[in-house]
Amino acid sequence: MTMLPVSALAEDAAAEDSEHERSRRTDAIIVTASRSLSQPDLPTATPVQVLSGDELAHRRQGGLGETLAGLPGVHLDNFGGGASRPVIRGQTVPRIEILTDGANLFDVSSVSPDHAITTEPLLLDGIEVLRGPAAARYGGNAMNGAINLIDSKVPKAVPEGGLSGSTEIRYGTGDEEKAIAGRVTAGLGQFAIHAEGSRRKADDYNVPGGFGSDELKDSFAESSSYSFGASWITEKGYIGAAYTRQDSKYGLPGHSHINGVCHTHGTDLHCAAHDEFEDPFGSSDDHTAYIKLRSERVDVRADYEDLLPGFEHVRLRGSYTDYKHDEIDGPALFSHYTNKVWDGRVELTHKPLLGFTGTLGVQYTDGTFGGINVNDLHEPPPTAFAGFVGNPHYVTENIGVFLSERRSFGAVDVEIAARKDWRDIDVPFTDYVISPHLQSAIDSYDARNGEGAFRRMREESFRTANPSSSHDPFSASLAMTWQIGNGYSAALSLARTERAPNVRELYAYGNNLASNSYEVGLSQTQRASSTFPEARTDVMETAKSINLTFRKAGGPLEFEVGLFHQDIDDYIFARLIETEVETGVAHNYLLYTAADASFTGIDGQVSYQVAPRSRLTVFGDYVGTKLKNEDDNLPRIPPGRLGIRYEHSAGPLTGDLEYYHTFAQDKVAAYETRTGGYDMLNATLSYRLDIGDDRGVEFYVRGTNLLNELAFAHTSFVKDQSPLRGRSVAFGMRHQF
Repeated sequence: MTMLPVSALAEDAAAEDSEHERSRRTDAIIVTASRSLSQPDLPTATPVQVLSGDELAHRRQGGLGETLAGLPGVHLDNFGGGASRPVIRGQTVPRIEILTDGANLFDVSSVSPDHAITTEPLLLDGIEVLRGPAAARYGGNAMNGAINLIDSKVPKAVPEGGLSGSTEIRYGTGDEEKAIAGRVTAGLGQFAIHAEGSRRKADDYNVPGGFGSDELKDSFAESSSYSFGASWITEKGYIGAAYTRQDSKYGLPGHSHINGVCHTHGTDLHCAAHDEFEDPFGSSDDHTAYIKLRSERVDVRADYEDLLPGFEHVRLRGSYTDYKHDEIDGPALFSHYTNKVWDGRVELTHKPLLGFTGTLGVQYTDGTFGGINVNDLHEPPPTAFAGFVGNPHYVTENIGVFLSERRSFGAVDVEIAARKDWRDIDVPFTDYVISPHLQSAIDSYDARNGEGAFRRMREESFRTANPSSSHDPFSASLAMTWQIGNGYSAALSLARTERAPNVRELYAYGNNLASNSYEVGLSQTQRASSTFPEARTDVMETAKSINLTFRKAGGPLEFEVGLFHQDIDDYIFARLIETEVETGVAHNYLLYTAADASFTGIDGQVSYQVAPRSRLTVFGDYVGTKLKNEDDNLPRIPPGRLGIRYEHSAGPLTGDLEYYHTFAQDKVAAYETRTGGYDMLNATLSYRLDIGDDRGVEFYVRGTNLLNELAFAHTSFVKDQSPLRGRSVAFGMRHQF
């Protein structure tokens, strides 16, 4: 299945084999019912692609970034085989929002590049990718786009015949990947129950010999995931719930703890032990470093038609997430992250009123996050202490209200949308502890300065280091789509988006061993040096965006091309202060700061049906950036890319051949180096066997990087230590019933 714009999905079906088409329609029905970013009969003003069916099954990798990389406008920020984040139009999380069936996905992937996005691509029915602002519905983190993960864990319908399901097994040569997945949905009257699970294990992946070794050390990854759900289904809709647990363990290639000793003296970064600055590891640097995570989540979902007077649709999304992971280096557990989040969202779509249809919604989120700035959990606690001990937790409460309205004026569809949020982050006091042998000295201090004086002093110090923050971002958009006729359309979207900084941007203060850096957040600048800018918690990133989208759906020629420009005030990025190489491993001293920036680019694809069963597609993307009033460039901006794909089907046999060239990136930040370009050749061949009663078995083989090119992703924090995969061939079998 070609990755076409959503408005072209129905048109693409005509040339498919009839049995293959019946299976493909089943996939499309599931995906359509779960879409949150698009609907086939309501084209969006910004580009949206839906990856589902065979194409999703063949492209799936261990991480979301690797799965989506290669789509127009989408690159990846990779960290070995276990963690990869998608990059849309030059930006990744926290400037794109990851959703699961229209509800926010909560993990810690936006805090550091070595943290995985908690999803299992093997268990997804589809993925929607929106390129362009979606903040008016999903908040400021959707400034640059959104990705919706579509699954079946909460059944939306009773399966025909009372039972449906699928299984899949696959093996990959490049990393000895072994994966198995299965799911089943059963109906009992008005109730449906669902169970699914997967397990994946992969060794260190192969890399071309030019890297200096045949495998990338510590790029292994293994994971397991399972979910159980049930729904009550009526003629008007459904309500259901599901429990999901995901466990994962993956290596951190290029990780070094040798710079755990790095500390600052004002504006100077020093990477040697002395006085009170000790090496927290004090051991060799040849251990395997890895992350071991567990995410547990409960989802409640409901969709109803005509449930309330005046409203044609009611949608409910509620969830509780309990996420945690350990970071381990050899024998040392040196860091521990947690994120516990309650989230609820209600959307009411009203019936036509004065020609307008629209959705009013409210969202409430309450979360507690912990883990940043900690690299020494393996060390024993101090024997003498007076004050607040333990690692701070960051408690976030967010309330959002949003409204979108749409109306057609002849051939022109107009949509307006707005969202207002109120977000507060508080850092509660940790445990107050006084070592017994220090009590008399503190009593003497209180006697001289007043009762409780020492504690008040420590509270003031804690508050200075951990200030609260409040932000009230507002985002709005106006979009117009002109249905020109004969499948042609043109769309213009204007958006003003405000984004509040995330926890790391605000509170970072210390070494981040994943990115080989010492980071200082916006609120911590004066702790590091009095010469740095004043500490701030009130920074608000503000983007003014314009997007033009041109489409052609239906007929031999189809295309979707997007042009975009963003002017961003107070764009938050990590500015280089110094690079220290004293240990032999470069360590960057980075100060989060706000400056004005712009992003301009183009992405899209054009396809032509050269024969009833053959299609040729040209695709590509480019983004250019400018850091205004600064003598530097923004870091990790993807280079341009241009590619071509040919697809052909012959009865039960289908295949595709894809080639693209990623150009070199010469426009680099002060602490980056040039990244060379590379060629990528991929191919897929599949055979579908019909076994009757809408059941089928598909055998497929997919080869990636068939040229075995040594390739580096400029968007990666560890590009030089973590090249992309070398040549690999995946063999798989899928069974649907």
